[in-house]
Amino acid sequence: MSHQRIPKRRAAVAAGGVVALGAAAILLPNANASQDGTTDDAAAAPRTLRATDAPDLASRLAGLLGDAFAGSYYDSGARRLVVNVVPGDDDSVIARAERAGATVRQVDNSMTELEDGARTLTARATIPGTSWAVDPRTNKILVTADSTVTGDAWNRLESTVRGLGSGMATLEKSAGTFRTFASGGDAIFGGGSRCSLGFNVTAGDGAPAFLTAGHCGVAAEQWSDAQGGQPVATVDQAVFPGAGDFALVRYDDPATRAPSEVDVGEQTVAINGAAEATVGQQVFRMGSTTGLADGQVLGLNATVNYPEGTVTGLIQTDVCAEPGDSGGSMFTQDGLAIGLTSGGSGDCASGGETFFQPVTTALEAVGATLGDGAGEGAGAGDQAGGTEPGGGQGIGGEEPGGQEADGQGAGGEEAGAGTGQGADDGSGPARTH
Repeated sequence: MSHQRIPKRRAAVAAGGVVALGAAAILLPNANASQDGTTDDAAAAPRTLRATDAPDLASRLAGLLGDAFAGSYYDSGARRLVVNVVPGDDDSVIARAERAGATVRQVDNSMTELEDGARTLTARATIPGTSWAVDPRTNKILVTADSTVTGDAWNRLESTVRGLGSGMATLEKSAGTFRTFASGGDAIFGGGSRCSLGFNVTAGDGAPAFLTAGHCGVAAEQWSDAQGGQPVATVDQAVFPGAGDFALVRYDDPATRAPSEVDVGEQTVAINGAAEATVGQQVFRMGSTTGLADGQVLGLNATVNYPEGTVTGLIQTDVCAEPGDSGGSMFTQDGLAIGLTSGGSGDCASGGETFFQPVTTALEAVGATLGDGAGEGAGAGDQAGGTEPGGGQGIGGEEPGGQEADGQGAGGEEAGAGTGQGADDGSGPARTH
């Protein structure tokens, strides 16, 4: 696709984001998996490491500690992984976790108990406008209800949470309404809907394609890079609702160049690989409606009950989004793809919750790899710790631009919900790869 001009409003937001990311980038050289001078034999002291390296250590500790492992999260201030343990009768698990380089915290709720609680919520409280995810920082299940959950539905949810037992879950009320967001960093249009291009990929057969939200993929079969323009891409696979919210969309022209980068306005940022999210990690989102935003990961494997149905396996964050951002990219300051905007509540004036489809899961499901197949991107198996920030423009100076979740979606003005509120509100063409 050709590069077109960017609406002034979007360019201004993106430019402001670059300043913020530039400030974050000052810390980047010190954020690499730290070599603090300790040796493996002296590793009682916690290791400092990048947030994108934390999932690897957490995975190893889960296997090492077995049933004593009760989740983990990233302490961005100390740049350390905090691991929760329920030691039981085996006091040695604490020493093993410390030797592995984690900060250890003893907690009451095991992962088995927390997962059982989440299953109970699924069985008894699958109510549109609710969500839940395990929050390792509180060692509880974080249950959220939007403004539509009232009366008998609220009483049912409250009773179910209370029935899980004291200290097992917290129940919070959101002022907004959970909905999917149709729009994004680089706007795409289809069937009267507006969404965002997430990340360019190479399909399993070598053809150029891109990832976006699944609710966009089921809303329209063909997509254009300009409102009212000719289709340039066709949906190949789409999942929504159910086990995810993602779609693979193939470019109709097999000669299309689909670079592994994010558009942030006047610049682009190279995407060097895909990584798992970590609770406590700082992330960035780019959307054609709201531009660049940042925040933290709050929970993993989140279940969200949208009006269209239940979606599982999502990433919960406090990053804002508005209508038109669906399918947009979430990434790290060192250029790693993390998620695709799904939906949430609130806006970028009052804040709220936004949920993202993990990129690694989507890549594996559709059999695609990041980039144009010429070594620009990493495949689904490339984890955060295996891809260094270099090799392109990182989030320091040229901010990661992807696509962000935009406000109204499923149930509002989301992809497939009619005309909807476009990412740029029809103010002008947006740049798309």
